Amino acid sequence: MQLFDELRQLYGAQRRVVTASFLGWTLDAFDFFILVFVVNAIASDFHTEIADIAYAITLTLAMRPVGALIFGWLADRYGRRPTMMIDVLLFSFFELASAFAPSLAVLLVLRALFGIAMGGEWGIGSSLAMESIPAKSRGIVSGLLQEGYAVGYLFAAIVYWVVFP
Repeated sequence: MQLFDELRQLYGAQRRVVTASFLGWTLDAFDFFILVFVVNAIASDFHTEIADIAYAITLTLAMRPVGALIFGWLADRYGRRPTMMIDVLLFSFFELASAFAPSLAVLLVLRALFGIAMGGEWGIGSSLAMESIPAKSRGIVSGLLQEGYAVGYLFAAIVYWVVFP
């Protein structure tokens, strides 16, 4: 198939950049949806309403544009690759820290910070990938990168199904 021929023509460094961008977006979605799946359990643990925990999801999504702005500026100033690596480390840290939040207030702050880091990942990863590959491959690669989010959701659903009960 002609679509896959364009992907096969990418050389090693280009493939690694596309893979890293795809996996970054996948991990981003995985981290986001894990919280969505366990919202009832978290509400129970904090002895609060589900709506209070759902507010953490709202904060995460509301802060994404802030992260896109901050990390986009940092990527333009300091380079996409180091900024993306820092961004992935930050959203991974905030996701892990969310699991150990001692109170609802701390959880809300951590999820807002996670949203900022989450907002930075897509713009940096997709820009880095698009700059690294030939123009003729950008259509297929952009579609592939978008699927990273769906794959992250799928992985989160599988992990929830296998681990949570």
